[in-house]
This record gives sequence, structure tokens and C-alpha cells, in this order.
Amino acid sequence: MAGFGLSLFLTDANARTQLRLMVPDQEAFAPVPIPRDKPIEIARPYNKPEWVSNEDLAVVLKQVQPRFDREKMKPNFVEHALRTWGVDATFQNPGVISGQEMLEFLTDNAKFVDSWGKEISPLLQERSRGIGIHWGTDLGASYHHDHLLACITEAGAPLSTPVFGPTRQNATLYDVIQESLRDFRLDERETEWTAMAFGLWIPPTKTWVGSGGRQYSFDLLVDRLLRGEKVTGVCAGTHRVYSLLLLILLDDEHDILSDTAREKAYSYLRDVRDAITKSQFEDGHWNSDWPKGELAVTNPTDEPEYRSVIATGHHLEWMSIAPPDLLIPDHQIKKAIDWIVKNTTEKTPQQIDAHYTFYSHVGAALCNWRQVRPADYWRNWEKDHPFVPETKGDDSEIKAEAKE
Repeated sequence: MAGFGLSLFLTDANARTQLRLMVPDQEAFAPVPIPRDKPIEIARPYNKPEWVSNEDLAVVLKQVQPRFDREKMKPNFVEHALRTWGVDATFQNPGVISGQEMLEFLTDNAKFVDSWGKEISPLLQERSRGIGIHWGTDLGASYHHDHLLACITEAGAPLSTPVFGPTRQNATLYDVIQESLRDFRLDERETEWTAMAFGLWIPPTKTWVGSGGRQYSFDLLVDRLLRGEKVTGVCAGTHRVYSLLLLILLDDEHDILSDTAREKAYSYLRDVRDAITKSQFEDGHWNSDWPKGELAVTNPTDEPEYRSVIATGHHLEWMSIAPPDLLIPDHQIKKAIDWIVKNTTEKTPQQIDAHYTFYSHVGAALCNWRQVRPADYWRNWEKDHPFVPETKGDDSEIKAEAKE
């Protein structure tokens, strides 16, 4: 029996879950079965070439390529780039980091040390029951709780992805997910990415027991996300919108929410739809005061331009996967797309890189509106348009080629 149990533990991640459930343990946490090797992929329901032209998409994707200095790469930037481009992204430009290289930077301590050295805390934290993520404002840390896990998940990394800690060499993404499930608390400051990561891996499970015997569910995550004013939260409250929508879409297929929780989340999204219908500026953008409706336009807040990039890009992204009844009128979506394309393409690469995390959402949103993955689109583009080192620093050539 011992030999059988050991073989299960070494060969199959989900079998390890069942084995642990049979073994007496002082901690009440029960690992949650994960019934898939690849995360759930959310459908892109719209294809609007009349809103996002080939020309616009090609230039925007060129702008948001991950051109990071490989020394002291910021995990937050890499996480955003990876979720946008995917683990299979490749680029002919040697100065752009591939999806696999980004994934390894986030999941292999040796790669992290190559970039940062040994003077700072490891990004991957070895714990008694799994692998945790060093997050917060420390140098070299992931900025948001569970953001790294959510981004790797949205990027399409399989459950069996190897994860190498400073000394532990036999972990996988499975162990990171289970540690996040064990470590979760409802009173955490941010739960937007936790909801996404759990939602894309563990359905049809809808309730689970965390550390200390605490009972959790996707209903409780909905309640937690709905706390506070709409403008509060990450990126002017827009990540909360995306996470709630994601849970609703997952509920459509996997029934993870009660009817009451689903209606509360859906009602919230209707309110968001109505607010941004009224708070859009004439040129098509939104600012961080979008929940105020008309008042956001008549009495605008004096804020840096990047705040408008955040609001506009994020609203376009969540709407790109939303059901039709949650969309604002077509002409308003088109105006927002026109504004964000103009803003993005007029920036220098240095300006984009300075605010890369915000502009990465622009690339993801526009690809969704064309029903394509950024990595696939760019790979096909480079078949006919091989990389040539630029000398002029403009996009005149790519714009001309996109029209053909």
C-alpha cells in the first residue's frame, strides 16, 4: 500500500490530492482536485474588423511587445506581457522576450537570479506544503497578490509546468495553485486575481475548505469583490469588473455560482454599463471617475493621461468578452477603440515601456475584438513581414503593409 501510494504521489498531481485526503493531517486544508491539465479558455465572441483594422492591430501589437531589459526585469511587467501574449509567443526581433522565456523567469528561481542576482528575496517562496509567491512593493516582488498565478493561467501554462524554487526542484504549477488555495483569506486587500486563477482551474468545484478549516466558495468571492465603491480597487475599479464578468462566464458553463450571487454580480455589471455609457468623453476615452456617470464629463478630474489609458483599455477589454446585453452602444465602443489606438500608436517605445502594464491591456483588448490571440496574429504577420532592424523609429512601413 505504501509503494502504491508513493507511485501515485510521484506520477499524478490529482492523485496526490486523493492520497493527501486519506492521510491524517493536523491541518484542515484539503487540496482541491483540478480536473484539467490546461486552464479554461474564455471565448472571444466578437470579430469586428470594421472597428479594429489590420493596420491598427499590427501597429498596436508592435508597440506592446515585451522589449524588457533582461537585467532586473520587473515581475509585474513580465506577468502583464505573458498574459497578453501567451506562453507560446515568439518574436523574430531578438530584443523581444518570448513567452517561454517570460514563463521561465516567473517559474524558475535560477532564471530570476540571472536577472536580479542573489541579493534580494526570491520570487518563489518555498513553504512546507507548496510554493508561494513573494508579492508586494519589495524590489523584485510580484506587485499584486495572486497576480503572477492569474497571469500564468491566462497565458495558457499547463498544470504540469515545472516550478523550480531555490532548493526545491520537483514542484509544478499544481503546487502553486494548491498553496494559493490553502493560503487564501477573504479579508485580503485584493481578490481580483485570486478569483480569476481559481475560476480558471478548479470548476466544477464551487466550494472548498482552506487552511484552518475555513469554508470558501465562489459566492463568497463575488461578495468580496462587490465590497466598496466602484472606483475603489485596482486600476480605478476596472479589474473588479473583469473578475466578476469572468465568474459569470464560468458559471454559464460550470454552474459555480448560486442564482443569488450570479444576479448580484450581473446587476453590478449592468450598473457599470450604464455608468460608462454616460461617462465617456466626446473623443472616446474614459477617466478614473467613470463611475460618476455624466459628472465625470461635466466636472472632469485633473489627472495624468495614463489614468485614461487604464480606464479606457480595461473597459474595452472586459467588454470584448461580455455578452451583448452588457455592451454600450456600438458607436461608443468604436470611439473608445479609435481613441486608444491613436493614443497607443502615437507614443514612443520608451513611453509605452514606462507604462507597459497599462498598454498591455490595449493589445489584449483589440485582439479580442478581432477574435485572435496576439501570439497567433503576430506569428502569421511575421511570415509575410520578416523582422528588419529599424533605423527611423517610426511605423510608416508597417502601416503601409497592413493596408495591402
